[in-house]
Amino acid sequence: MAKILVALSGGVDSAVAALLLQREGHEVHTAYMRTWMNEEGGKFLGECPWETDVVHARGVAEKLGVPFRMLDLMRDYRERVVEYMVEGYKSGITPNPDVMCNREMKFGVFLRQALADGFDGIATGHYARKRVNADGSADILTGLDPNKDQSYFLTFVRQAQLLKARFPVGELLKPEVRRLAAEAGLPNAARKDSQGICFIGKINVSEFLSQYIPESPGPVVNHEGRVVGTHKGLHRYTLGQRKGIDVPSNKDNEYYVVTSKDFSTNTLHVAFERVGLPGLYRDECFVEQLAWVNKPITERRELLARVRYRDKLTPVVFTPDAFGGAHIRFLHTQRGIAPGQVLALHEGETLLGGGVYR
Repeated sequence: MAKILVALSGGVDSAVAALLLQREGHEVHTAYMRTWMNEEGGKFLGECPWETDVVHARGVAEKLGVPFRMLDLMRDYRERVVEYMVEGYKSGITPNPDVMCNREMKFGVFLRQALADGFDGIATGHYARKRVNADGSADILTGLDPNKDQSYFLTFVRQAQLLKARFPVGELLKPEVRRLAAEAGLPNAARKDSQGICFIGKINVSEFLSQYIPESPGPVVNHEGRVVGTHKGLHRYTLGQRKGIDVPSNKDNEYYVVTSKDFSTNTLHVAFERVGLPGLYRDECFVEQLAWVNKPITERRELLARVRYRDKLTPVVFTPDAFGGAHIRFLHTQRGIAPGQVLALHEGETLLGGGVYR
């Protein structure tokens, strides 16, 4: 049996992860990672229910009769996730803080702290599965529940990190997790799932970024070359965005979508989707910063890709280059490929790794 530190978020998934490990006979300890506050430097940054999360997490630990502690990782989070997010938006891309949070925080800082404290590994409430191979390496598989699969957010987890990680709820469907929690009398059995950016909570991203990036108004120009409005800053928008552009629709109630951002003129370009302008729909793209969970793919291959978290796997032709990137050809045209976002690569149910859209 192992000594495992479970990252309790206050939600039901990590609570049941701790429950299952305890039932397997492991020595379970729990911890809550404090990484953000709803007020930083006197600035209100939105709804951040960390205090409520702590109450639920501590309540789970007490019910299970296992040790609980809080880890203050705010400085690490600011340096490794928030700065990455802000600098990304400043440079005109759309970063993915949740993917980076997993690699740098849960399976980075938190895991290193656990190992330093004598734990054999950590566990989280991710809906993903881990397979240990005959050669001692490990793979990440998609979660058994197709509606909750979170393997996408583990795209950049490294092999050494994975070998020390466990995902106890990955073999379960969400209703089963709720049932187990209720039967065990866990205090958060019926608590709603959290929404928002990893560890920050439910906030408006534009409002959050406004604390770090000054407004820079400019024209909104449609596909006919006509100025139809004014934007507050190009960092507030991403390719394919429909809502929040704040320009009027036409008489048929069609909505504009973002087709491109021109930083040289500070212009936001929009169009009605039926126009089908180049840039909004893509048959190919390039990714960089390739990272692999296990063995790298070094030759041209047909693979499966997840373009965004909620998207289904789609077939692609993967052609690596000599600079740590790859050309991706989609067999089915994709909409709204935003630079800075993450493309996850799969072979069947196995997550191979992924890269960042260039």
